[in-house]
Amino acid sequence: MSPAADFNRTITDLDHVRIFNLLRRQAAAGAASDHASVLAEVIDAADQVRPQEIAGDVVTMYSKLRVADPAGGDERSVTLVYPPDADAAQGMISVLSPLGTALLGVRVGEVAHWQGADGKPGALTVLAIEFQPEASGDYTA
Repeated sequence: MSPAADFNRTITDLDHVRIFNLLRRQAAAGAASDHASVLAEVIDAADQVRPQEIAGDVVTMYSKLRVADPAGGDERSVTLVYPPDADAAQGMISVLSPLGTALLGVRVGEVAHWQGADGKPGALTVLAIEFQPEASGDYTA
């Protein structure tokens, strides 16, 4: 199952442009990952809105969220970031990773599904958004 087909996602038009440009730069540099086509599919299939119009319960870039394994696993906080800011040990998850792509544009209460590099499926329920730049008035984060 494709991550883009899980449910209807919403992203900001600014996130769409920035991610599209990131993917384009990587392709031009010959550094596109195998996962880049999945992320491109996700952003192209998503509904786009202005940053000022995004709902506060939607995961956008630089959102900090509370997630848990849907089977009752431990809760943890993660932040969705661009590759230069990624640090998995600190919970900073790159949008170019399967997990990051799975989280982009989902709403609180939804379960993000992905397939890891090892081929194993993963899933996390978005329990809450602890911080969303747009909800705090930052429309250019």
